[in-house]
Order: sequence, then structure tokens, then C-alpha cells
Amino acid sequence: MDSLQSSVKKKATEIHYKAEVLITGEQLRLRLHDGKLIKDRRYNLRTYPNCFVAKELMDWLIDHKEAPDRGTAIKLMQKLMDHNIIHHVCDGHSEFKDAKLLYRFRKDDGTFPLSKEVKVFMRGQSLYEKLINSENTIMKLQEENGVKYHRSVSGCDMIDWLMKEGEASSRKEAVELCRRELEHGIIQHVSNRHHFFDSNLLYQFRINFRRRRRVAELLNENSWTVQESNDSPFCLRKLNPEQDSSSFLSVQTNKEIKVVSAVRRSSLTPVVTGTTAFYNAGPSLACEPSVECNPKSDDNSLPENG
Repeated sequence: MDSLQSSVKKKATEIHYKAEVLITGEQLRLRLHDGKLIKDRRYNLRTYPNCFVAKELMDWLIDHKEAPDRGTAIKLMQKLMDHNIIHHVCDGHSEFKDAKLLYRFRKDDGTFPLSKEVKVFMRGQSLYEKLINSENTIMKLQEENGVKYHRSVSGCDMIDWLMKEGEASSRKEAVELCRRELEHGIIQHVSNRHHFFDSNLLYQFRINFRRRRRVAELLNENSWTVQESNDSPFCLRKLNPEQDSSSFLSVQTNKEIKVVSAVRRSSLTPVVTGTTAFYNAGPSLACEPSVECNPKSDDNSLPENG
């Protein structure tokens, strides 16, 4: 039994880590756009849109204290390559190199692999933003089994809200949506004891989408559950409506550039000890095979340093 729980917990950690990689990669992409490191670049009479020079990015990561040295910076970017967040403009290099090579975020050229699991992640982030910005929020301080949880929501209230907002056409559809989000580690029962039910059980988001990530966190592959499992994003201070334009964007294929804003967090959600966490060892945010060649940069004649 202990080995089974350990296996399930390990799977949940993997799911959470992959979600964190997506968020970290997206926040970095927006920062690089804002800093003008990502732009159209010309090489050998050809223009490569929305790309960055690897060597310049290494300098930027060190200057902004995102990496202590170039070796660590390379490892961090390799993590993003391994998860199909960035790639060489002509897919001529499978490894990230500290050189005058052009790389691009897949979201900027439409080659980001939208697997079923990533779509579940995106839907969860969209719901999170909609809830956190709601004027009459259904998230509030509530109690379950003698423990109070900040900004939690009951299952039945969540179902009512999803139907009212047009996110689901029936209670059955809404329950299925919430169950998918829970199985992918986006939401959780407040004490990790139950799956999602249309009931008075309380739930919170497991992932804090708006927390400003340090790129160096990508190397802490086994520590996400410890860092985030009880740090609910519902402990965030509610943002003013006019700040919507500066919030973190979900992972979707578009060219809109917005600035990421750091959000302060209040105290951690209370921890219920002595319980067995509920996790589903089902599908994770799996990475699709790399795209063989970027459709916007298909040029086999590109030199090695292009």
C-alpha cells in the first residue's frame, strides 16, 4: 500500500512539474518580448520572425540573476527545449548551445504541441483567471471538518458558477470538467481526501498561476509538491479589474504581448495532517514529439551558426 501511494504521489509531482514548466516558460517568453530580446532577425538575406540569439539570452539570464553562470543557464534552457517550449528556428539543433544560434518559443510560431493534457491545463488557467477576477467571487473563507480555508469554493457552488458563466451546459458536464482538472493537478479537495463531487465539499486551485517564477526553479524537478501543494492561489490578494491586462497569459497560440506582474501572497492555507492525499495516476501533461521543421523557417540551407 505504501509503495502504491508513493507511486501515485510521484506521478502527481511529475504532472505538477510539467505544469510549472509551461508557466515558467510563458512568463519568460513575455519578459523577453518586453525586453526586446525576441524580435525579427535577419541572417543570410532571410528574416526569421520572433526569435532570440542564444548567446544574448545567456547574458540576459545572468544579468537578471536568473542563473549564476552560463553552464546553469544552458541547463535551464535545455529544460525548456525538452518540454517543447523553445526550439532552434530550423530544428537543426536538439541541444541548446551558448552560441550565435537563433531559437524561438513555439508559442510564437504556432508549433506548440496542444495535446489533450495541455488543453486541460489551459482550461484550468482560464477558469482560474475568471474566478480570481470575478467581482462577486464565490471564493471565500470556509470551514470543513473544523479547519478554515481561505478562498475555497464548494463543489455545488462551482457547478452553479460554471453553468451561469456558460462554461458548461449541464451539471453533469460541469462535474466532468472539474474532475478532469482535479485529475491533472489543477484543483484539489482542500485536504486531498476526495475526488470532485457536486456537493458541499470544499476545493481550491492547486497551482498558483500568478506567482512569479524564477527560471532557476526548473532545476528543482522533485520539489514542486512541497513548494506549492498547500500554497493555494486563492490566498492571493484579489487584483483590481484594471490590472487584468498585466496578468499572466494562458498558453495559447497568439501574438499578443502583455507584461507579467508579480503578485504578493498572504499566509499559507492551513494543512490538514494525517490524511491520505487523493491523486489520479492517469494522464500527465505529456510532451508531444518535436516538430521536425518549423513551417515558417523551413530552410535546409541555413548555416550551422544561423
